[in-house]
Amino acid sequence: MLIKNASVFVGRSFQKADLRFEGDTITAIGHLDGPADLDAEGCCLIPGLVDVHTHGAVGEDFSDANAAGLQPMADYYAAHGVTSFLATTMTLKEEVLTPAMHTLRDYKRTGGAKCAGIHLEGPFLSYAKRGAQAAENLHLPDAALFDRLNEASGGQVKMVTVACEEEGAMDFITHVSRYATVSLGHTSCTYDQAMEAFAHGASHATHLFNGMEGLHHRKPGIIAAAMDAGASVELICDGLHIHPAVIRLVHKLYGDKLNLISDSLRCAGMPDGDYMLGGQPITMKNGKATLTGTDTLAGSSISLLDAVRNVVSFGLPLADAVYAASTAPALAVGLTDVGTLQTGKKADLLVLDRDLALKAVFVDGRRQA
Repeated sequence: MLIKNASVFVGRSFQKADLRFEGDTITAIGHLDGPADLDAEGCCLIPGLVDVHTHGAVGEDFSDANAAGLQPMADYYAAHGVTSFLATTMTLKEEVLTPAMHTLRDYKRTGGAKCAGIHLEGPFLSYAKRGAQAAENLHLPDAALFDRLNEASGGQVKMVTVACEEEGAMDFITHVSRYATVSLGHTSCTYDQAMEAFAHGASHATHLFNGMEGLHHRKPGIIAAAMDAGASVELICDGLHIHPAVIRLVHKLYGDKLNLISDSLRCAGMPDGDYMLGGQPITMKNGKATLTGTDTLAGSSISLLDAVRNVVSFGLPLADAVYAASTAPALAVGLTDVGTLQTGKKADLLVLDRDLALKAVFVDGRRQA
């Protein structure tokens, strides 16, 4: 397959070039001879997006242990520009999480986006900063519980969110960081506690500003600690969780460590109404999802491509937005064959027009949309 005349995202910038892939692998990028299979004149060619924090979409949730719901989610992600994702679970009891792990372990995709692993967002979180996580399901950091869940998943856990101020957290982080990316989140930790956690092996921060103490000039907390430690950080860029000015600020502070995420729920791709999240009722109105009867935000209803479009509209350069939604998250969780357009890498790529409308999606070299 030869795509010609595109503005191709290579490294950190765009260049006018052609791209060829054979089977599922990119084989050449440059000025290539031969007739075009796809003429992308006036369009940009970017890596497939990598969403490391998404709970679900189209009425389905990864915590449900519903095998029949996995393929519709994979199809939804691909139709919205995501070619790889981490299936993200909620704070739930072990007896609920274990069948969810088994379901993901046994999943055989027939198309759509690739499940590149699992993100355990809990249950090792803080009561004070639990947000939309159910309090009765919280659990102290427990390496043995992580091991059981990871084994149940077939070793697919790629990220774990933990509140590092909780009892046993440092030993937990030391252990888990041997197997997965440890992210600090839903936490009341201080700057010093966060720095200790990063020294023990944590390397990421879950949805920065949400579910943690804010940045204060005498209490810098996790936000400043993540910058000092060189950690990667997530932002939910739906225009509701984070003000555009703060998104611009984080972009300038963290640079290529910024990861865009959707934090999408089962209500993504669905009409306004009532849904469930981690055993709790949520309500979506005008695309805003909250715990029912409260103002507590409960994830988002956007796609990761929506996040890219949003941050560009907020003033970030397109190249930086693309990097933050593809290369940076792949690096954050150790995915080495996706997230970049480079010879030898997987042919996961998107064609976007000047308005960032999606024109084509390829996953492992197969056209999805």
